[in-house]
Amino acid sequence: MRTALSFLYRAAEMLGALFLVLIGILIVSQVFARLAGRMVPGADELAGYCMAASFFLMLGPALRRGAHIRVGVLVERLRGGARRAMELACLLFATALTGYFAFYWLRMTWDSYDFGDVGQGILPVPLWIPQAAMGAGLVILVVALLDDLLAVLRGRPASYETAAMQSEG
Repeated sequence: MRTALSFLYRAAEMLGALFLVLIGILIVSQVFARLAGRMVPGADELAGYCMAASFFLMLGPALRRGAHIRVGVLVERLRGGARRAMELACLLFATALTGYFAFYWLRMTWDSYDFGDVGQGILPVPLWIPQAAMGAGLVILVVALLDDLLAVLRGRPASYETAAMQSEG
């Protein structure tokens, strides 16, 4: 199971990075097109879709690496069972809230597909395509949160805590 989860997180990270590269390609092509007195139709909106996909796909891997900004003012002052209970409560709340958002985001994505919604820019991009990438990122974040919730329930530290310990040296 750990191998499959690691593959999922790594695949999401690689896809997110790919979308960042696509943003760079779109920007560079737009610059060269302008120098030639031309324009790349829809480059701005495609770059926006790529940015959203990249951001959402990297949410889960960022959690696992401890890269999210966490305000641990209260949790860091607690020790032992109180800290574990607070960590569990935070993870449970975050998992439930993210799961709620993921469910309704995927529902909206299905509606966009079902209704044939397209972007209002120059290119009639079916909206379900960028929405699906964002929904996948939310689902991967839910999986990462569940992964950490189960780890803490089993008495192990959450991934973001071990990542922070490794980065501190």
